[in-house]
Amino acid sequence: MTDVVVVIGSGAIGQAIARRVSAGNKVLLADLHRENAEAVAKVMGDAGFDVRPTTVDVTSRESVAGLVEEAAGLGDITGVIHSAGVSPSNAPPAVIFKVDLYGTAVVLEAFGNVIARNGSGLVVSSQAGHRLGTLTPEQTSALATTPADELLDLAMLQPDRVTDSLRAYQIAKRGASLRVQAEAVRWARRGARVNAVSPGIVVTPLSRKELSGPNSQGYKRMIEVCAAGRAGTPDEVGAVGALLMGPEGAFISGSDFLMDGGVTAAYWYGDLALQE
Repeated sequence: MTDVVVVIGSGAIGQAIARRVSAGNKVLLADLHRENAEAVAKVMGDAGFDVRPTTVDVTSRESVAGLVEEAAGLGDITGVIHSAGVSPSNAPPAVIFKVDLYGTAVVLEAFGNVIARNGSGLVVSSQAGHRLGTLTPEQTSALATTPADELLDLAMLQPDRVTDSLRAYQIAKRGASLRVQAEAVRWARRGARVNAVSPGIVVTPLSRKELSGPNSQGYKRMIEVCAAGRAGTPDEVGAVGALLMGPEGAFISGSDFLMDGGVTAAYWYGDLALQE
């Protein structure tokens, strides 16, 4: 059987990870918008990858189930890269929770039922989840283990509790990383692994919009005070993704790797905290 790597989200980070782990495999590239998937599939195809474009709406269980079926029809699903998401500058809290939290939960659940032995999954989360204050044990457990179809009903996610898109994004990304940790137990029963990577500011078309959006000054300040003194690149995230998904990461599962140039350290213990 042919090995299949499923890539959900056609953005620059998902592409970079896919390029590092998909050589010699079939790639099923899914995006909400088919034209985006087709454009990226052509670029990767011209670079020698065997890519098939398709569509998926991660907020629809039926759509994700259809993607699983399509992937399984191509071969053994040995890799899943979930990089679809929305940004706090372009979406209200309810949409952020539905895409970034519920969508991640559904993807992890659905592909955790079919992932091949020795397969691996990777969720692209965010540094934002690491900047959220301490949750109660009950809140942590709820985000990690509540059945996906009940997640959006949690009291902590309701409009009267969360009115700010950035805070919604932080909660959703913390939740996504917690889902990865909880799902790693279930994936292990199939002999597979799943992890998350939480990038900081990485130069992509989406981040460029953020850098000119309502939170632009805060993002620019992050870049100024972090240890790296610059934004990251998709290829740098791709390198960490390759470690987590490949044989050298065989002892890693249920983890969330923060790679933000030192922004979170500066936020909690450095000059960035003094500015907020």
